[in-house]
Amino acid sequence: MFSGSYVALVTPFINGKLDEAALRRIVNWQLDKGTHGLVPVGTTGESPTLSETEHKRVVEIVVEENNGRVPIIAGAGSNNPVEALAYARHAKELGANAVLCVAGYYNRPNQDGLYAHFEYITNGVDIPMVIYNIPPRAIVDIEPQTMAKLAALPNVVGVKDATGDISRISLERMALGNNFSYLSGDDLAAVAYNSVGGNGCISVTANVAPSRCSAMQTACLQGDYQEAKRIHDELIPLHAAIFNEPSPAGVKYAASLLGLCSEETRLPIMPLSAKSKGTLDSLQHLMG
Repeated sequence: MFSGSYVALVTPFINGKLDEAALRRIVNWQLDKGTHGLVPVGTTGESPTLSETEHKRVVEIVVEENNGRVPIIAGAGSNNPVEALAYARHAKELGANAVLCVAGYYNRPNQDGLYAHFEYITNGVDIPMVIYNIPPRAIVDIEPQTMAKLAALPNVVGVKDATGDISRISLERMALGNNFSYLSGDDLAAVAYNSVGGNGCISVTANVAPSRCSAMQTACLQGDYQEAKRIHDELIPLHAAIFNEPSPAGVKYAASLLGLCSEETRLPIMPLSAKSKGTLDSLQHLMG
């Protein structure tokens, strides 16, 4: 259902408040640059530090500005399934194409608890769901057999794989088959992930290099891995620089260099160091 280059959108702030004008500018710039899909209010969108009102407003603005041009997978993640369901219902009401749901962080449920979390959401709202598996942040890992069980639920259509384990997709494909959207959550592993059956990437770097990310994913979808690897190699320094300090400080600073938004983040994410800023300054030729 979902494939190609999806951007994990930053949430722009100005003086501590949501910068609505910048968000609209970012959405239209992404679409002009050929991004295949939009993912608001995920990890890169600083969703843990958004109020409920801000979270819902971000999704509303992204849906409005997109106006049906590309698919939107709206973040609806929470370790509280009741809150996650509320966000998922709101996304459906607005017209998002799917929701991205994470579970487990702080609660640390077992595999049965993870399954029950997502089952609760699917029972409460009829909208396609992409499962967000990110053990480095959530502590718990959705194991391949649990993912296969989840895939049998109504509306569970894909996974954002941020496990850091390139072998994971092969194990999941053996358990689930190919009728599933396998999306990488790791820019540096995106081409490798696609080469063993992936369909695309939910990318942080695409916030500032949407044209290259889109071209790279298009090459993968066309089976041209020589071209995909060429673009991947170009982007490696930018990927590394963006993640040199806790995200999204790096990508927000890079976005500020392009005039898209301010570099402002919310605590506990700190402003980027001068050294990291200097590195990104030197990589502006890869942006855009």
